[in-house]
Order: sequence, then structure tokens, then C-alpha cells
Amino acid sequence: MTYAPDHRPFFDADSHIMELPDFLKSYADPSIRADIPEVSYSASLVTDEEVAVIMDQGGRHSDAHIAEQIAMGDDLIAKSKEIQALGAFNKDDRSAALDMLGFKKQLVFATHSVAFPFHPSQKKDPNLRYGATRAHNRHMADFCSDDARLMGVGIVPLDDPAKAMEELEFALSLGLESIWVPHRAPGDRSPGHVDLEPFWALLAQSGTPFVLHVGGAPLQALKSWSNNGRAAVRDWMGGGENVRTKDAALMHQPPETFLSMLLLDGVLERNPSLRGAAVELGAGWVPEMVRRLDWVSKIYSRVDESVRFERSPGQQIREQLAFTPFPNEDVSRLIEDSNEDLYLFSSDYPHVEGGRNPIGKFESYLTSSPEQIKDKFYSENFLRLWPSAA
Repeated sequence: MTYAPDHRPFFDADSHIMELPDFLKSYADPSIRADIPEVSYSASLVTDEEVAVIMDQGGRHSDAHIAEQIAMGDDLIAKSKEIQALGAFNKDDRSAALDMLGFKKQLVFATHSVAFPFHPSQKKDPNLRYGATRAHNRHMADFCSDDARLMGVGIVPLDDPAKAMEELEFALSLGLESIWVPHRAPGDRSPGHVDLEPFWALLAQSGTPFVLHVGGAPLQALKSWSNNGRAAVRDWMGGGENVRTKDAALMHQPPETFLSMLLLDGVLERNPSLRGAAVELGAGWVPEMVRRLDWVSKIYSRVDESVRFERSPGQQIREQLAFTPFPNEDVSRLIEDSNEDLYLFSSDYPHVEGGRNPIGKFESYLTSSPEQIKDKFYSENFLRLWPSAA
């Protein structure tokens, strides 16, 4: 008996590692290891005390804790969360968790370790940022190496096109099955800049999808938007450092901008085998983005030759991209408003944001949907992007 019913396959487009402090350091090149920062949990639900206990136990959960997690059975996804979850950072335990969850395949993202390599500043040495990128990708490949159901997601910042190509080639050599890129303008360029054309071409040639994910750009809206002369509000977890009300309302804008620029710069048109997904960024914005890009291309192509596409933006998006709805978004309504090929199931295990019963939540929206629609949402759309996962 598993959490996922056995009457159809379930492919999970979002799960996570809860990194221990030395996640990057331990896999970094020796020449830079001392300069790579430890992974911090200062702005999360996880306390320093929890991390300290795990590190004092040799970087593992106790046998008693693991036994308690396994005893949860089908309640694992509801009760096993964050760094205390079964398989949060240990790959053998993660295989046991996947046995209980019953997903056929599961994309595996990092959680906190991307902050240093993804977000540039004048004080950061680019060699350290890309060195941390390589350390992340080594560790992710190792975590997923013993279980074919775990599909490791590598990372590559795009700010330095030459270094990005070098790290992409390295990540692909490790067998990582998707590449997470930040969904912000890479430096002073568009993601569709000619200097990045080899990057997208190599992803297309290798059959490796790119992914956008929450954390790939600053979570918070500009501080000026929250300066209303009133007291600061709490974030959704009760603190002040995570996603707050206004942040949630604007979270879709950076990924929508990134994908719009990529498409309008012709990257999808020139690379029809390129695939990509926006994960844990919601999907309510997708139907209107499709309509907007279609009319923008139609109207402006009269004067702008660069958007005279052979395939409409809507067709490019349907054929090459997909999106994971939040559990609170009615996926049936989204399908009716756009296309059944666009949406992917995700659990977000072991993050609390995924909820206690993601399948049950999505099923509540799909009650009246035909089985063909459910098959696409739970498996077929995933396999369109990652056909090797079949």
C-alpha cells in the first residue's frame, strides 16, 4: 500500500533535499572549499537546534526517528516535513520514502543551497559562485545516483555565458536530468541574448529540460511596495523573512517575464526540441500569458520582424513548456481556460507548502474531468518533457 493510488502512474514534478550545512562545502573543489559558505536555515521553519542535533548524530537521523517516520505509512506525506522528514538529506532514506509515496519518478530540487550561487552581488567572487554551482551539482548527482526514480535537478546561473556553458556541460556529464536557471535577467542581458544561444541549443540537443523554480529570483517584492506607513506584516509561516501577502500576489511576475522574453527573443522557435517547466511558481497566470503573447506577436509582427513566428506563441508554449499549479489553484478551471497539455502534478515533498494530501487536493478539482485529462496531469505531460522517465 502506497500513498499514491496504483490505478495510474504518478510522476512528481517537485520534491526537495533539505541540505545539511556542509552540502556545498563537502563537494567543492579543495582550492575553494574554505571560502564556500555553509547552508543557512535562518529564514525557514527549521531551527538551528534541529540542525545541530542532526549534525551531532553524524549528519543523520537516529534509528528511532527513522522507524517513527516509516511507521507513519500512508500518512508520511501529511506528517513528515522539512528537515525531520524521511529522506530529507539521506539518499537511502529517500528511497524508503519513495517506496511509501509510490511516485514513479520524482524531480529533486535543492532548497537553501542555491542562494549563494544564484544571487550575485558586487562582493561575490564569480569563481566562487560557479564553484558553488559545481559543488551543488556534484552533490545532487550523488544523492540521486542509487535510485533511478530520483531525477536530479542541476543548477546553472546564466550571468556569465562562458562559465554557464562550462557548468552546463559538467552537469550533463553527471547525468543530471534537468537544469534549474534563475528566472531573472542574467546580468544586463535578456535570457534570449545571442551570447546565451549555445546554452539553450545544448539543452535542446541533449534533450534536457530547463526549469524555473521559486527561489530562482528574490522572493520579496520591492520594499517600496510594502512601505505603506503601517506595521510590517508577517509571512505566511508567521515570521517575517519568507513569502508575505504582497510577495505572493506578485510572485508570478518574474517567471512570466523570463519566459515571455525567452519566447519573444525566438529561443523556443529556433530550438523546437527545447523543453522547460515553471515549478512551484503557480499556474493561474499561464492562460492570460498565452493569450497576451499571441496578440502581442500578431499585432507587433507588422513592424517587428523578430516576432514573425512560424508557430504562434501559444503553440510554442503548448508544445515546449509546462507548469505546476499550487494546491489551492483549480487545475480543472486552468485546463478549461487554456490547454490540457500545460500542467503537471507536484507534491513538494517534504516542504510544508505541498500540503498534507496533494493528490486529494488536485482530485477535488478534477472530480468531473475525464480520465484522459487526469492521465495527462499526473503522468503524460511529465513524460512529454522527460520521455526517458517512462
